[in-house]
Amino acid sequence: MRLNRIPVQAQRELFLLLSRFILFYNSVDKIDRFLKQFPIFPNAFLVGGPADFFVIELADQLQKLKVEPVLLHYLSQIKVLQGMELRMTTSTRLKACLYSFTSPGGPMFPTRAVRHAAWDALDLLFPVGRYPRHLISLFFRLLYPWYWPSSCWNFIISCITAVFYSLLRLLFSGRDKLRGAKN
Repeated sequence: MRLNRIPVQAQRELFLLLSRFILFYNSVDKIDRFLKQFPIFPNAFLVGGPADFFVIELADQLQKLKVEPVLLHYLSQIKVLQGMELRMTTSTRLKACLYSFTSPGGPMFPTRAVRHAAWDALDLLFPVGRYPRHLISLFFRLLYPWYWPSSCWNFIISCITAVFYSLLRLLFSGRDKLRGAKN
């Protein structure tokens, strides 16, 4: 009721602004209600429905972000888009936005945490083509040998931590079994 008092153009601008920041304020549980109240845009037949406008604004916001903790927060909250019906152009725009954060070089130089969060979001939202994407990325990483030492080091560290946690889990599960046998 209160939204109808605001002029239509101001409503549209308000909803576009909210689309950019709704994930930042941990309001992902209100997305469905937000999209149902989205005003009708005159170019909606070209762009798509409310979900398309929302994702377009969100992708634009992601590309403008430069602060790592905020970007990580957005990438962790983006799982709310899973299963959303989007037009092909909107889906491609979102893929391109997420894929731009996965490479170590480029104009933005995303950190390792941002790259992994972007890969996780990309794999969650677009599971089809996951393995070819990773294979192509690996191939292009091999073209830059100055990244090899850090990649190998991080791989070794992740293997060691995985083995360590597996051993801890094995020890604690064995201890719990012994306690169960004594009782």
